[in-house]
Amino acid sequence: MAYVDAEIASQPDCWREAAKLAEAVRADLPAPGERVAVVGCGTSWFMAMAYAVLREQAGQGETDAFQASEFPAGRRYDRLVAITRSGTTTEVVELLETLRGRVPTTVIVGDPGSPAVQLADAAVTMPFADERSVVQTRFATTALALLRAHLGDNVDALAADAEVAVRSPLPIDPTTIEQVTFLGRGWTVGLAQEAALKCREAATFWAEAYPAMDYRHGPISIAAPGRLVWAFGALPDGLPEDVAATGAAFAHSRTHGCRTVLGSWSAGRNPVDPMADLILAQRFAVALATSRGLDPDAPRHLTRSVVLA
Repeated sequence: MAYVDAEIASQPDCWREAAKLAEAVRADLPAPGERVAVVGCGTSWFMAMAYAVLREQAGQGETDAFQASEFPAGRRYDRLVAITRSGTTTEVVELLETLRGRVPTTVIVGDPGSPAVQLADAAVTMPFADERSVVQTRFATTALALLRAHLGDNVDALAADAEVAVRSPLPIDPTTIEQVTFLGRGWTVGLAQEAALKCREAATFWAEAYPAMDYRHGPISIAAPGRLVWAFGALPDGLPEDVAATGAAFAHSRTHGCRTVLGSWSAGRNPVDPMADLILAQRFAVALATSRGLDPDAPRHLTRSVVLA
């Protein structure tokens, strides 16, 4: 078994642990009404995107998400939250150094001994969710679970959904697919981006991601037999039918037990949280890697943390 397999399977327990932690670190997380920026790199940035939308939807205050290197230094925020598994990523460390003494900062991190912990005003450490894998899975979703618990979401229910996702059949055999496009709306745009990244990282597979409403403004042109469109969360009217007309397979990751076939779609009856269904996409990426003779624990050209000279 690859390291990443075990880490994917551990997510329900990690999410429950994060929910307990959220209460203990409440004072270090954004307060209602604060204007907040959330930053990260790669996977962590996509979790920041999801949280930013969820926080605004919850009426907690203006929330923006940025790739750490693209943070607009001229804007004023009441707090910056940085998500970083290793706490060593160059862009995050440099941003924390730049903002020190100017903006209150909180870092959500896997390694309690990392440089980011020393640079931030407050640190939420989650060693229980840290990972051996290069391909990030459980740390990122656990960080989002922590932030969702802080917003008042029922993480126990999310974890129950995750337990189903860990053992459910994949919606489609990855060996029958040559390309996949992931779609999302609102906060699930970040999940779609993360699902596509997992396919690229673990399996060097052609994967894209778009907001679901924008998909028909061009990207649908590559949909074809032997390709897959996989949507998280709410669906735009008519989208399944439009995809079916291309001959591509369509999977709607709002329900477990969905059946996906080329050119048609039908849903199961039990709605679940899209974050739990990200686990299915993680498993799909690992299955893709295995089917292509690749080791998902040794992705090409990647290291666990990007530390620039």
